Order: sequence, then C-alpha cells, then structure tokens
Amino acid sequence: MRQSKRSRPEVNAGSMADIAFLLLVFFLVTAVIPDDQGFNRKLPKKCPDGQNCNTDIHDRNILQIILNNKNQVMIEDKVVSLSEVKDITKRFIDNNGDNSCNYCFGAKLSNSSDNPKKAVVSLQTHPESTYEAFIGLQDEITKAYYELRANYAKTRFNKSTEQLTKDEIKELKEVFPFILSEASTR
Repeated sequence: MRQSKRSRPEVNAGSMADIAFLLLVFFLVTAVIPDDQGFNRKLPKKCPDGQNCNTDIHDRNILQIILNNKNQVMIEDKVVSLSEVKDITKRFIDNNGDNSCNYCFGAKLSNSSDNPKKAVVSLQTHPESTYEAFIGLQDEITKAYYELRANYAKTRFNKSTEQLTKDEIKELKEVFPFILSEASTR
C-alpha cells in the first residue's frame, strides 16, 4: 500500500523526559561544589549604649602586619616572606614579659608583647591585594596560635588539642586568646 504525502512518521518522545532526567542527575552528581566555609571568627559583642568600650593598648602589645598592594607582607615596616609570619607571630605572642604566663615557651624578646593575654595582632590589607595572599596570611597567623595552643596542651595537660575537655579548652583559650584586629589600608 502506498503512503500518502501528508502522513509523516512519528518519533516516540515518551522516553525523552527520562533521558533529560538522567542527564540532570548525572550533572548534579558530578558537579564540583566549592566548600569555602569562611573564617571561624567570633566577633566582639556590641558595646552597650552609654559605655566606653575602647581599651588603650600599649604599642608594645601590637604586632602590626600589613599586606600591601603588591602582596608583600610587612611586619613592623620590614618586608618578610609569608613563611616567616608564623614564627614571628609565635615569638611575639609567646613570651614571659611580665611573668604572668607560667606555661609560655619563648624567651622574653625586645619586640614581644607583655604576655599572650595582652598580645594583639593587627592585620591591615590593601584593597588591591589578592584574596589568595590574604587567605595565606590569615592561615599563617592561625597556625601560630594553633601551634602555641597545641604546645600548651601537651605541656600542661599531656594531651593533644583533640583530647581536651571543655574546661581545658577554655583554659587554653584564656592563656592564648586569639586577638586579631583587621583593617583596610589606603
């Protein structure tokens, strides 16, 4: 029998929805989702109205770190490599300046803070510095505090930081509080 010119063969589209669904599932499963979680920082509480919450900090207790527009790290107006930041920060914080820290591990340095509880790391970044340089600098500062706390935990409690109780962690954070001031330069 002869087919007419007007009749066309039909394509079965019933499985098209299934194929589209399978492709969607495939791309969702294989897609890489970035896992940037941000910084684990606790912001200070808001100052109650009518109170002066400003605290005078002696210059000796401030470690000034600057990330300039060329991604160079400057500490106390001297250019240093990123790999030096951790050790310089540890030496600045970890001291026995006023003998109030019984478990500090460093010797008193001329450019160190009075004690770890008074030490403030001031980080200033230029708006044109790169995100990677900023994150690298943040990581080095965080490593310095982590190593100081780990050494304290090992010496004081004979434990790693993962094995500490809540009370021991609280003591650890009181001895080596993470005090970081961030600002933008221009």
